[in-house]
Amino acid sequence: MKIEDNLRYTENHEWILIEGNTAIIGITDYAQSELGDIVYVDIDSLGQDLGAGDVFGSVEAVKTVSDLYMPVAGKVVELNEQLESNPDLVNQAPYKEGWIVKIELCDTSDQKLLSPDEYKKHIGL
Repeated sequence: MKIEDNLRYTENHEWILIEGNTAIIGITDYAQSELGDIVYVDIDSLGQDLGAGDVFGSVEAVKTVSDLYMPVAGKVVELNEQLESNPDLVNQAPYKEGWIVKIELCDTSDQKLLSPDEYKKHIGL
């Protein structure tokens, strides 16, 4: 199970990479392995201002659909368009080509993000 040291995590298994006033969000290696083969990524929040914990889309695997939750408040400014034709990028490279959205940060004061070590404990590693 791969946990990247330069990312922060949520209890709902999203990861976030904050770079200045923007952030990239995806799901963790643990999440994609639990879901199985991802066949569709549905993001309907482009251009929306969302709060931490709000649903910004969903991923559909062969046997289940799972909501995606915003780790922090922000405006969804970009979708990973590669996922339309290759949703399995989330399985193949969840921390690289399989990222899901980019956001413009609004307010980071309500962050309840986990460090890599805290996330490892959360998933029992």
